[in-house]
Amino acid sequence: MNAAGAHTVALMGTLVAIEVPGRRDQPPDDPAREAAMERAFDWFRRIEGACSRFDETSELRRLSTRIGTPTAVSGLLYEAVQFALAVAAETDGAFDPTVGLRMEAAGFNRDYRTGVASHTSVVAAGPVSFRDVRLDPAARTVTLLRPLLLDLGAVAKGLAIDLAARELQPFENFAIYAGGDLYLGGNNPAGEPWSVGIRHPRDPGELIETVLVSDAAVCTSGDYERRTPGDGSSHHLMDPRTGNSAAACASVTVVAPAAMVADALATAAFVLGPVEGLRLFERHDVDGLIITPALERFATGGMQDE
Repeated sequence: MNAAGAHTVALMGTLVAIEVPGRRDQPPDDPAREAAMERAFDWFRRIEGACSRFDETSELRRLSTRIGTPTAVSGLLYEAVQFALAVAAETDGAFDPTVGLRMEAAGFNRDYRTGVASHTSVVAAGPVSFRDVRLDPAARTVTLLRPLLLDLGAVAKGLAIDLAARELQPFENFAIYAGGDLYLGGNNPAGEPWSVGIRHPRDPGELIETVLVSDAAVCTSGDYERRTPGDGSSHHLMDPRTGNSAAACASVTVVAPAAMVADALATAAFVLGPVEGLRLFERHDVDGLIITPALERFATGGMQDE
């Protein structure tokens, strides 16, 4: 626990920090604010329990054992899967949540809390894609048509941030930080829009850009975030179409009204590359900045250098 109005907790494989300066007419030790912050953190716990690929007791891992059977799932898991499949269809599979088994095989399978490698009992029976998942909105069921393991890492944290932000809206001014994903409500303690620094993908001590944000999410995907254990020869942003780490981008940042949208579009654009990535941003009316391994910049109008 930090100063009044600021807390940090280890959740969903990262440190989640929430700061709520609130309004000037709110007391610094407002118990309603503390209660709202705890509810906000609880959304991360609930999303992790539903969507974690690493926790063998999670709802997602239990779903992976029900191949070919329509399975009723919680509203949280259904929403995450539904959104992930929509982005997969929009990008023709450049974004695909059915890469879980390939992520495990690449070594991205360690629980951040214990460091223990998790191994699913699902055995692949050939290539799979998002087309092997069926949804029934009326019954709220998910059917895995073939043996597969979903990876919702590119949407679950964003969903948790959005639900946490909903709890904090009455306080107007707040910030939620979860690794490379943020939501900034209202203004900072100085009464100005929040300033967000975007990390230089090749120099950890430097920023490559700074953006001013109010009532929006900022999510960044970078090839520096998670490398394969041991040799570090590849990173976790896999191109589902090839099974290899996507190589056309070094980092992608998206500014959008919702964190789940920003997180998923950043991941999708990272795989698509700068040209198709910018087209994706334009279709969805979000701002984005793409940095290539050669440090070339591709940006939407709202992210252009002034």
